[in-house]
Amino acid sequence: MGWFTASEYWLSRLVFQRALAAVYLVAFLTAALQFRALLGERGMLPIPRFLERVPFTRAPSLFHLRYSDRLFAAVAWTGCAVSAALVAGVDSLVPLWAAMLLWLVPWALYLSIVNVGQTWYGFGWESLLLEIGFLAVFLGNDEVAPPVVVLFLLRWILFRVEFGAGLIKLRGDACWRKLTCLHYHHETQPMPGPLSWFFHHLPGPLHKAEVAANHVTQLLVPFLLFTPQPIATVAASLMIVTQLWLVLSGNFAWLNWLTIVLALSAVRFPGSAPPGTTAPLWYEVVVLAVAALVVLLSYHPVVNMVSHRQVMNRSFDPLHLVNTYGAFGSVSRVRYEVVVEGTLDEVPHEDADWREYEFRGKPGAPRHWPRQFAPYHLRLDWMMWFAALSPAYADVWFGAMVERLLENDRHTLRLLRHSPFPPDDPPRYVRARLFRYRYTTWRQLRATGACWDRTYVREFLPPIRLATDTREP
Repeated sequence: MGWFTASEYWLSRLVFQRALAAVYLVAFLTAALQFRALLGERGMLPIPRFLERVPFTRAPSLFHLRYSDRLFAAVAWTGCAVSAALVAGVDSLVPLWAAMLLWLVPWALYLSIVNVGQTWYGFGWESLLLEIGFLAVFLGNDEVAPPVVVLFLLRWILFRVEFGAGLIKLRGDACWRKLTCLHYHHETQPMPGPLSWFFHHLPGPLHKAEVAANHVTQLLVPFLLFTPQPIATVAASLMIVTQLWLVLSGNFAWLNWLTIVLALSAVRFPGSAPPGTTAPLWYEVVVLAVAALVVLLSYHPVVNMVSHRQVMNRSFDPLHLVNTYGAFGSVSRVRYEVVVEGTLDEVPHEDADWREYEFRGKPGAPRHWPRQFAPYHLRLDWMMWFAALSPAYADVWFGAMVERLLENDRHTLRLLRHSPFPPDDPPRYVRARLFRYRYTTWRQLRATGACWDRTYVREFLPPIRLATDTREP
């Protein structure tokens, strides 16, 4: 039936699917390389303990059947392999039903990871990947043209991502309404990128213009997604340009890239579709049933979006099928960083030989220039930013991290850029101190080469040692 599919979006689907598979690949790679220190059997928040207190119905995951670090690694690396196969276009070489099953695999595997990921996976882009990934299962392959209803639901997600983010800004911090938030944001954002220092030093009027353009893109342009072409393509393209601007100005894991991927599904690329077959009846029935389910589940996100008590980044069902999104409803005016240090000295006096641990992405040494990591997600670095905002964010994992540092745990040290202690000689004591960080001026940068200036604020964690440390003086 002609009403069911849109052959003119064949190339749009192809671009969207390959790009989404690439994001999946990054997500699974991040999980494979970081899970042992964060979630493993000896991790900071071990999955086995979580499974003891949380039932399957609240957090569906195949790990409820059995957990081991080897099994988690197998799941993560299998996700990488399947994602790489989808990037290569294997789904176009198999029958329609097999392609759907192939797209279902990374969704189910990543759902299993997210639902046991606890604090480390409490980011909005985890649910966004799952919500988009679920719809991708029903987008079809070369055997059929893209279903109109699935294309519409992808635009519906994009609308909620952008419009919800715009509303949370207007309802949140007054600086968004005054167009002044970017006077602070580039300096205080969770993980600055290599160009963030330069963005911060742009003229004030340009910062205001950026905020105004952001409001237009998030509050007005999303409605144009549901207009005829080529207006919808123009609207999606404006969103893509905005997201690329954010990519240049910071490190937001795969949030910006995933939003770009989502916008690509609304862009109508030129080109004719290859000859295909009529969509089978079973496929139409399944797609329409899924669409009805998504529309039904959209009730809670819509109510949240129009509510004056709007919340950001919340999932309303354990399968993460329909969620609510948003970012930076409030913007910090001052940047604080937790600096972690260790010493080999027997007595942890202030004048002891304290050596600083260096993280990969978060600001540390003032002369260390930030690097670009996104779309790769440095989970520990992100949570260190939250810890600096309030110790409450670190209650459940910070002590375990310090314990692993006192043990020179190799999996934990792999999350860092540099440990100041050799593998066979861990520190006797570890402490943490809170500093205020400011970007240097142009003059300071030329004179010292430092992009940061930092000032000691207070003690974050007093010096502690392992109770079982029996080394002789």
